[in-house]
Amino acid sequence: MTGAAGPGRPVLVACAHGTRSPTGRRLVAELALAARARRPGLVTTAAFVDVQPPTVVDVVAGLAAEGRAAVVVPLLLSGGYHVHVDIAGAVAGAEGTVAARPLGPDPRLVEVLHERLVQSGADPRDPLTAVVLAAAGSSDPRSVADVEDTADLLQRSWAGPVTTGYGSAAQPAVPDAVTAARRGGAERVVVASYLLAPGHFHDKLARAGADAVTAPLLPDDRVADVLLDRYDAAVAAGDQG
Repeated sequence: MTGAAGPGRPVLVACAHGTRSPTGRRLVAELALAARARRPGLVTTAAFVDVQPPTVVDVVAGLAAEGRAAVVVPLLLSGGYHVHVDIAGAVAGAEGTVAARPLGPDPRLVEVLHERLVQSGADPRDPLTAVVLAAAGSSDPRSVADVEDTADLLQRSWAGPVTTGYGSAAQPAVPDAVTAARRGGAERVVVASYLLAPGHFHDKLARAGADAVTAPLLPDDRVADVLLDRYDAAVAAGDQG
């Protein structure tokens, strides 16, 4: 793919959901910069599927018009509508451009989740401390399956029950999942924020009725490592193709 669309490595298009949160915007921008710092010479640019410009459609079209190969890496934690429709549609007609898989599920993200829980004061050895893994939510069953897989990975290092809850579109809603955990016998319920950065969904978690809510995944260098791995895998697949 690199030879057909210009010299050098493909441009890494870091495609996030988009947020109105200034902190969220800064952390996502810093994630792309961290990837660039780890890979000298790598060209990165940002794109979004909602809320803020530039759109992934415009970014991909612009690079294709310049004859530049690109890999769109979804800065998303599961494969829902934005991955399978928005991003897939943006790259479909752009020669030399491919989409990578989303960041999650990935064991390194689970490591960050575990650390955030410990930082919140939760004890992974306490069977009466339940965790609700809180994701943004999607009506796409593939996205729900990805979140469930992440919860299963987290359960391996957590004595108490780990369940899932969603901010929208999927069930159960996070407050309902917290209530169910208490009814199930948990003495303490902690919401693990399975979100990259602060924003609308993270703000809602404070009202979910849990004893504590963890910080989002960013900032953490391991997320940049996952981002680069997704890019490398897509480049390798394109070269083989």
